Amino acid sequence: MKIARFNASKVGLVIGDILYDITALDPSNDTLKVLSDLKEMPFDQIESLKANARTYKLSEVQLSSPIHNPSKVVAAPINYKAHVEEMQSNGQAFGHIITDIRKAGLFLKAPSSVVGPGEGIQQRFLDRRTDHEIELCAVIGKAASCVKKENALDHVAGYCLGLDITVRGTEDRSFRKSIDTYTVLGPWLVSADEAIDPTNVDLKLTVNSVIQQDANTSDMVMSVAELIEYASSFYTLMPGDVLMTGTPQGVGPIRPGDVLVASAQGLGSMTVQVREA
Repeated sequence: MKIARFNASKVGLVIGDILYDITALDPSNDTLKVLSDLKEMPFDQIESLKANARTYKLSEVQLSSPIHNPSKVVAAPINYKAHVEEMQSNGQAFGHIITDIRKAGLFLKAPSSVVGPGEGIQQRFLDRRTDHEIELCAVIGKAASCVKKENALDHVAGYCLGLDITVRGTEDRSFRKSIDTYTVLGPWLVSADEAIDPTNVDLKLTVNSVIQQDANTSDMVMSVAELIEYASSFYTLMPGDVLMTGTPQGVGPIRPGDVLVASAQGLGSMTVQVREA
């Protein structure tokens, strides 16, 4: 199932290019609860729900982040070897590069930085380089503390795309990546039972119709399951927490006026506009 939040206060079931307004299932906009409720419904009840729902074309709505106000956004640095190599060679690491993710550790992004594709990126500090980073994101569905990688994916409710927008500089990584609107999630939450293999997802990002990032999650140093084991050994991952799993090579600068399109087979595509804050 694909569950979207849209027009600021609504929840919808996505089928093809049609969005069925099912906000009445949970007016609080809790996509995880809606997903859980739908999984418990018999097929004929879901069909009745769709038949009575107001429908929208996806092109008609503004998509919000599929996860509203997570308690944590946990992110993985340097989780693709080719990205490590490009950061070492492009002069933008500012001494931050540690080539082993297990030594670098994970980092947190402020939940207040989370937006959906319809809200876009409001770029600050135009005198500094700001880069795009496409990532596969896993959304936690049940609490995970000290879980082993063999059971880690049982704690995942679903997946979505993410953009980890980054100001380059000497400050701490979390500080530079936690600016308002610098965590874009979308276009919707795809439930984990949709047969998505997180170890084999093609990620693609274009900027102004030019391909900048094009890679597969099989190139990750630590898999999603390993990242959940690692993260949960330090702190409890709560339902609704988002795990950003790292970006592949091809990161590059963005400027106001740019149009980013992030896509992955099975996860959909989201168009994100950059404007000056």
